[in-house]
Amino acid sequence: MKKWVLILVVSLSALFGAEYTKENRISDMNEMAAAMNTIQSGFFYNNYDTVVSGVEHLRNAIVRVQPPAEEVQEKDLIARYMNQKIQMTNKIVKKINKKSLTILERFKDGDSAQALQEYTKIMGQCMSCHREMRNW
Repeated sequence: MKKWVLILVVSLSALFGAEYTKENRISDMNEMAAAMNTIQSGFFYNNYDTVVSGVEHLRNAIVRVQPPAEEVQEKDLIARYMNQKIQMTNKIVKKINKKSLTILERFKDGDSAQALQEYTKIMGQCMSCHREMRNW
């Protein structure tokens, strides 16, 4: 329950707070990369607590990710509809959250191969975002 309240507070403050800048995005990406490294370390050392720590860090970081400010502030409805970066960002955030929970379930059940597969799917979501939204 406390996590949901925290997520709600962070989401609302992000929504009504300052504009989501490139610096914010870089900071969030660095946090997510560190979280993914922590999860990976947990896999290497077969340490559930490390995986839990990495997943929590990832879930806290992904909540702050938002669409680019220029997309959100777009006044032309047709241009906004055609870009669809807002929907894509929300979809990627949702998928990463879901897959991170699956990592915990699989790893806790002793199925590290399936947990690693979910980790790889999260990396795929990261690359999808970088390719489509960040123009890499």
